[in-house]
Order: sequence, then C-alpha cells, then structure tokens
Amino acid sequence: MNNFEEVEKTLIKALPDAKVSIDDLGGGNHLRIEVISKEFEGKSLINQHKMIYNILNNLMESNGGFIHALSIKTSTPKN
Repeated sequence: MNNFEEVEKTLIKALPDAKVSIDDLGGGNHLRIEVISKEFEGKSLINQHKMIYNILNNLMESNGGFIHALSIKTSTPKN
C-alpha cells in the first residue's frame, strides 16, 4: 500500500461514507486532501478540519508519519 492509499484507508475507516480526493503538492509528503462526508453536517469548518487532523494524527511527520504539510477542504454531500 502506498502512502496515499494509507491516507484514504485511514479516512474511510473513520468516516465510512467519505469521498476522498488526494493531490500531491510536492515530494509525496505535502498533500491536499478533499473529504466529503455527512459526518461534517452541523460542524464548523474549524471542527471539520480538526476531525481530519485527529484522524490522520499518526500519519503526521511530528508523530513519526510521512505527512509534512496538509491542505484540507471539507464539505457535506449537500454542499
């Protein structure tokens, strides 16, 4: 499994209905992630992004993972 597959698998495990898109912004460790999930409904954008950071916490460089930089876009299926 490559790193992007690991990110997608981790997100879908936590958010089973999620539609995930991942782009490499450089070096394989600077990522742009777009996640669409009904789990974001009723949550502020900040809380949606916190959810993603919490889900991917173990994959972040500061915790021994490979993700150095992360750009996040979140939305609900209605948006």
